[in-house]
Amino acid sequence: MSADPAAQPSPAPDVVRHLYVHVPFCPTICPYCDFHVLTRRAGLVERYLERLEVEAAALAATYRVELDTVYLGGGTPSFLRDAEIEALVGSVRRHLGWGRLENTLEVNPGTVTPERSAHWRALGFDRASVGVQSLDDATLKFLGRQHDAQQAREAVTTLIGTGFRVSGDLITAVPGQPLEADIQGLLDLGVGHVSAYTLTIEPGTEFARRGVTVQEDDERRGFEQTEALLTARGLTRYEISNYARPGQESRHNLAYWQGRTYLGLGPGAAGHYPADGGWQVADGGGPRAADVLTVRRTNPHLHEWLTGEAGEPEAIDATEFVTDALFMGLRLRAGVNLGDLSRRSGLDVPQVYAAPIAANVARGLLTLDGDQLRATPEGWWVLNRVITDFLEV
Repeated sequence: MSADPAAQPSPAPDVVRHLYVHVPFCPTICPYCDFHVLTRRAGLVERYLERLEVEAAALAATYRVELDTVYLGGGTPSFLRDAEIEALVGSVRRHLGWGRLENTLEVNPGTVTPERSAHWRALGFDRASVGVQSLDDATLKFLGRQHDAQQAREAVTTLIGTGFRVSGDLITAVPGQPLEADIQGLLDLGVGHVSAYTLTIEPGTEFARRGVTVQEDDERRGFEQTEALLTARGLTRYEISNYARPGQESRHNLAYWQGRTYLGLGPGAAGHYPADGGWQVADGGGPRAADVLTVRRTNPHLHEWLTGEAGEPEAIDATEFVTDALFMGLRLRAGVNLGDLSRRSGLDVPQVYAAPIAANVARGLLTLDGDQLRATPEGWWVLNRVITDFLEV
């Protein structure tokens, strides 16, 4: 790799180069899932696609868009029927264009056939993020997944054979999971990227209602074992939970971690927007328009979104911009360039945050090499605690 993609210079700030599209429909709801998802009902997908077209046109009329990446997440985007996903892609292309560098489709292994994979490629997707989760049938059953290990293997093989760059998702810290076999099996299939997340029990999920728990020792063991197994097999841990062979990093997700602006399209979709896109200061306080660097907004859930309801904008001033950028950027192995962050925010970051930087360097949680601030492995494990120190400045 000629350059670390996580340490590239900032693009022009007024151009939005990344698009996330949320597809909320799933065949079933997994017991650990707390995303905005629901099963499909008659007429609902049609109404979703009609509203998506309207929202895409509104985004195109509001922002200067030159897309580098598109990411269809969910939910289960690959659960859409062929005509439905074709209509969705058509709406995006008509109003916003298509990604110049990378276009990702989240895929459930049970939805993959050679014909559907070829159709997705013909529509312009070149990267598939596959919800493998495990290659052990007992683990998949515990996780409530509808596919089995053989379907997962066949799905990955089919997608690679159709020309996709494939990332495999794994869930770790599952009781009884043969983690080493899962990792070796996934790499043997030829994936160039692995996203590995420890099982987390979120409030309101089926696992929470059942009283399922994950012990912190098991979570940390899974965290550390995953790194040892994947790095020993030639992948680089370029972000806390993401590993890649050279050139296989997720360009779209790097935009999140680098604090770039991106469009959010669809119900529950979050976006990070330039402040010059028609944002107005709400009555009753908040930063003055002149002090706002960017705006975050999360769309409401499906039924409100279908009525045209929009999410409330959150104005991001220089201080919040910096702490957000540190929280996201320190997830990266490359870390955060403080000189670049100072230019983007207008704050003298090394001076303003000298105390928390020095304190966390002394604790062995951060390193500072010139302008480059990085989290250590121990710092990654307690990153929320590290960021709290910056929030208290």
